[in-house]
Amino acid sequence: MKLRNLISSLILSFVIFQPSFAQEDVKQTTDEKKGYQFTIDKQLATTSVKDQYRSGTCWSFSGISFLESELIRLKKGEFDLSEMYIVKKSYEDKAQRYVRMHGALNFGGGGALNDILNVIKIHGIMTEEAYSGLVIGEEGHIHGEMDGVCEAMVKEVINNKNQKLTPNWFEAFKGLTNAYLGKEPEKFNYKGKEYTARTFADEVIGLNTNDYILMSSFTHHPFYEKFILEVPDNWSWGEVYNVQMDELIKTIDNAINNGYTVAWAGDVSEKGFNWKKGVAVVPEKDIESMSDLERAKWDELSQKEKDEQLYSFDEAGKEKIITQELRQAAFDNFTTTDDHGMHIVGIAKDQNGTKFYLVKNSWNTKGNPYNGYLYMSESFIKYKTMSMMINKASLPSDIAKKLKL
Repeated sequence: MKLRNLISSLILSFVIFQPSFAQEDVKQTTDEKKGYQFTIDKQLATTSVKDQYRSGTCWSFSGISFLESELIRLKKGEFDLSEMYIVKKSYEDKAQRYVRMHGALNFGGGGALNDILNVIKIHGIMTEEAYSGLVIGEEGHIHGEMDGVCEAMVKEVINNKNQKLTPNWFEAFKGLTNAYLGKEPEKFNYKGKEYTARTFADEVIGLNTNDYILMSSFTHHPFYEKFILEVPDNWSWGEVYNVQMDELIKTIDNAINNGYTVAWAGDVSEKGFNWKKGVAVVPEKDIESMSDLERAKWDELSQKEKDEQLYSFDEAGKEKIITQELRQAAFDNFTTTDDHGMHIVGIAKDQNGTKFYLVKNSWNTKGNPYNGYLYMSESFIKYKTMSMMINKASLPSDIAKKLKL
């Protein structure tokens, strides 16, 4: 009897001290107890994790995921919208602007969050079932050849020997996107009714693209005004509202706590971003702050040993204090670049009470302990956010007033 009571007590203790998760699909898939342990305080509804595979289309996946959550929030139902329809139409619009700019524009598979809004506003949107973009015999999106061929073509259009453009070059370009992604259908069926991309966007989706804004925080432009974010993938010259760094965090918190998710674009090239661990942090350790004796010992270490000391994820460590000046310097010296887009869907904390954000990625669910999600610390968000897209109704009232919205 005593043995049975002891076993029951042990089981109860194990259950009590497990980290809690708001949804089944975000639970940790390992029983390993060392390292970060998270408790989700708030998690919002979203659609299933998708896989951009070997394509530079995170901007479309993150933006579409954000809009799918908006549709859930608005009680319109759960949708699986086509990321590749957005990619195809954006590529074609980009080609026209590239040629008009005589090649003085970044051209490739990348894009920005505002591109999703632009495509929906101009062209409409389709379901994934109507347009998957998978026509080259691969199970996932592989765009390397397409990106190279499309870029080569628009460059040749500009450099052609005819001294003027033919009226057919754009149709030829669309032939390339049709070949690699498939020709989009003029009409498709949804729940027994026929739609075009335009009528589906207007009659079924019904989102007002003017309800959404982009925000950022940099000191080389005035606060509380709009500016064109100077990153290569912002080929369409999308504008962002400029607020102070802490106001970005305040906006995210206000959005999540009031039922709105946030689309995020930023830098994940830092070694503090670890997809295999499902964590993104800004470690407090910094080689610049070492004493001469510490630096001498540091220089004797191998690169692997240095990385293990600076970026150990075996325990929840302290993080660097991020300031507006530090954030700006990282942007100015190219250590913060616009290289990935994801979807912020919740707020969490680690075992020390440090605030993290629950973030949905588009790298499938494999090779990650949280089934396609990760936890990004508030410090990481402050430091590495390039821009974010929100429903402007989710703005804190004082910030909305400053932005005159």
